[in-house]
Amino acid sequence: MADEQILLKIENLVDEERRLRKDETPENADRIVDIEETLDQCWDLLRQRRALREFGRDPDAAIVRDTGTVEGYLQ
Repeated sequence: MADEQILLKIENLVDEERRLRKDETPENADRIVDIEETLDQCWDLLRQRRALREFGRDPDAAIVRDTGTVEGYLQ
């Protein structure tokens, strides 16, 4: 997935999240959690691609990591 595609996916997910937060229901809350996890995966993938590119490697070698890995990062 190209950087532009990842950024478009992020933009679409953020828009959906904003809509759902305006009318939070139990169903929306579950979807919001899914969106947040997917956003974290997208940002992680984008960071991987940029790092690979920066060091002269193929950005297409970046992989989508599972949510457990992405959510487990220490800040």
